[in-house]
Amino acid sequence: MSNDQIFTIATLTKYIKRTFDNDDVLKNIWVKGEISNFKKHSRGHMYFTLKDEHSKIQAVMFAGNNRFLKFIPESGMNVLVRGYVSVYEANGQYQMYVSEMQPDGVGNLFLAFEQLKRKLNTAGYFDEKFKKTLPNIPTEIGVITSPTGAAIRDIITTLKRRFPSVRITLFPVLVQGDGAPSSVAKAIKQANELGDLDVLIVGRGGGSIEELWAFNEEIVAEAIFHSNVPIISAVGHETDVTIADFIADKRAATPTAAAEIAVPNTDDLSERILQRKIRMQRAIGKRLEAEREKLTTLQKSYAFRYPEQLVKQKEQQLDRIIDDLQRNIKHLVERKTTALNNLEKDVKRNHPERYIANFREQLVKNETLLIQHTRDIKKEKQFQFKQLVTQLEALNPLKVMTRGYSLAYKQDGQIIKSVTNVSVGEKLQIKLKDGSVYCEIEDTVEE
Repeated sequence: MSNDQIFTIATLTKYIKRTFDNDDVLKNIWVKGEISNFKKHSRGHMYFTLKDEHSKIQAVMFAGNNRFLKFIPESGMNVLVRGYVSVYEANGQYQMYVSEMQPDGVGNLFLAFEQLKRKLNTAGYFDEKFKKTLPNIPTEIGVITSPTGAAIRDIITTLKRRFPSVRITLFPVLVQGDGAPSSVAKAIKQANELGDLDVLIVGRGGGSIEELWAFNEEIVAEAIFHSNVPIISAVGHETDVTIADFIADKRAATPTAAAEIAVPNTDDLSERILQRKIRMQRAIGKRLEAEREKLTTLQKSYAFRYPEQLVKQKEQQLDRIIDDLQRNIKHLVERKTTALNNLEKDVKRNHPERYIANFREQLVKNETLLIQHTRDIKKEKQFQFKQLVTQLEALNPLKVMTRGYSLAYKQDGQIIKSVTNVSVGEKLQIKLKDGSVYCEIEDTVEE
């Protein structure tokens, strides 16, 4: 066994921890179980065990996460937690690091909430670029809520107290139960079709997650997202958060807060108008004072006290300017005339006729040289041709035939070079200088 195969405890623990941390399932997992051995540290961290009838796992929820809990965990409580599983290297024990905890009684609702939240967020429904701006001073506000709940009374009371001139249109809807989601979505659509509303307040008073669930349904989320009228979400109390809050153009902690967001306070407007009036009066006063000072300065200036002398000075300045202008024009004309004369001399000196005469003379010379060169090449090629003809004639087989030689061919055109190439009785073609002779072999003699 080599030393490379031996692990230290720390190395092995780190390897196991990296294996846990790289597992996609263990990075974000929901676990259902019962709390036991619950302990809250003085620094705020929560340590406990999650167990069921077969197994248990150590868990920790740090203070940064558990401070958002809406309930106090305790031993014996059934919960649904979300987090990741990793290894605590100090003792080599794997445990769950909890980031979110809900009572198990409503665990399915929270899972549905998380799933829809991720779906809509991925689709861009929460993107700030789709948020519409609320009007500064609305004239008519639509309220979509239960007509009998405390929320409508709080909204109307707050709107009339802050901005009495605003007109309020109530769209009564169901805010809990099976028919609530479609009721709220239908009212949002009707409010948009009305066309006279500046802003919509959609919500209800506080309650449990089941009672607020209508505002976590996808049909309501779609209606809010596609609304052309800006919507303020006012669902439950300050700690309650719904899908409608994420999609709405503005989220209010309570129905009363929604009314305060929707309209300005008339007292505040009056105070702002008064302050602006005061600032405007001060600004106008300062501007008038500054203009008076400018007027006084102008009245005391030399131009107003001695206008005739000023006119005479300006006339003298005008005379000097005219003289300078005439002198500059004269100099300019002289320079341009000199430049034009120089250009004329250059044109005459470089007239195209001179270049044409030179080119013609050069052309005649080149033509003479070309003719002479062509003649030389022709003579050289004729001499080479004669030499080649002489060589060709010397090698011509017909030339040999004039001295009495001949060529013998078989019937297939093969030339006969030896007596072994023929047999008795075979017909031959004997080619002479002036024709051919056809004969038949009677005998062959080899020498």
